[in-house]
Parts: sequence; C-alpha cells; structure tokens
Amino acid sequence: MPVIAIIGNKGGIGKTTISINIACGLRSLYSVLLLDADPQQSSSQWREISERNDMIEVADAVESVAESVDRYRQRYECMVIDCPSSVHSEQTKQALTCSDIAVVPVLPSPLDIWATVHVEQELESAQLINAGLKGLLVVNQIEPRTLLSNLIRQSLDEIGLPVARTVIKRRVAYRNAMLQGCSVLDMGASANGADEDIRQLVEEVVSYL
Repeated sequence: MPVIAIIGNKGGIGKTTISINIACGLRSLYSVLLLDADPQQSSSQWREISERNDMIEVADAVESVAESVDRYRQRYECMVIDCPSSVHSEQTKQALTCSDIAVVPVLPSPLDIWATVHVEQELESAQLINAGLKGLLVVNQIEPRTLLSNLIRQSLDEIGLPVARTVIKRRVAYRNAMLQGCSVLDMGASANGADEDIRQLVEEVVSYL
C-alpha cells in the first residue's frame, strides 16, 4: 500500500494544497485516505466545508501518524499524509518512517531553497530506519512565462534530491478549489490548466512508487 508524505520546513509553501490535490488525483487509481498530521488541521477544515459526496475522506493523525497508518492500512489502498511545516516535528519524523515517498513542495525563492537543505538532512536520517524512502522536490507556485523556473531547478539540483519534471504554476484555481471543498480536478474548464499540472505530478509521483 503506497504511503506518500507531503513535507516541508517552512510555512506557506502550499503543502496542504499539494496534499489535497495529489490525494484527489490518486483516487482514479486507488481508494485514498488523506491523513491530516498538521496541528493546524487545514486539510480537515477543507473536508468539513465540502458538500460533495465524492470527495476523499480525511482522518486526524496529529496524535500518532504511525498508529493512524496502521489503523487504516486494511481499509484503503493508498494514504497521503499532510505533515506540519517543520521536518523536525514529531509528526513528520513518524511519517517519514512509514512512507514510501516524501514529496517536498519548494517555492521559487532562495529562502525556501535554503530551508530545503534541512529537509534533505532529515530524509537521510529517516532512511536509516526506512531504507526504501524516496524524496521528490516539486517547484510550486512558479509564475508562468518567467525564466525563474530554470534557475530554481539548477539551484535545487545541487541539493541532491530528485526534482520533479512537473512544475506547479501559480493559479487562482487552487485557492478557489480550497474554498469550494474540492480539488482542481473537479472544477472543469475553470481550473485553467491547473488540473493538467496535477495529473502530470500524480503520474510522476506514482512512477517513483
């Protein structure tokens, strides 16, 4: 059963948005549960405002991520874990010990790239316990039609973790989806290409499993 942790070491990187949209993208392949391990409980709040019956379920995993994974392992084919905004949190540490892949959203800024260095170090520590753990950096909220994407990718290449080919562009569709309690995959033409970005990212994540 694939377990995918969405982690970061800085707030405001779009971690919960990526968690929700990846989880919704995976539902065409698996029965999916989104574990909300972030004390801010943003994923849980998103699910509470949703009036759609076809949305993925969200379960609270703040108290113990490892126990939550074990509890739901027989009921779902895939789990996505929305972790806190610190790789040093107990929830993130637990998530890394029981996940197959850690997806790391990175904003296109020097501060975010520097914060990612700590993520790499934490992943290396977790791999001493979970040897099969993989990491994947995802450039998030890039402005379309700029050269910054290539510059950021070159900088991230120096960190040592794989960088996803898929780049998530800054689009208003992501904010609208959160307000509507759905993903960009559920918004039709109003997703403005965001749905295709997520589909490509999901395909790339699955290829790492």
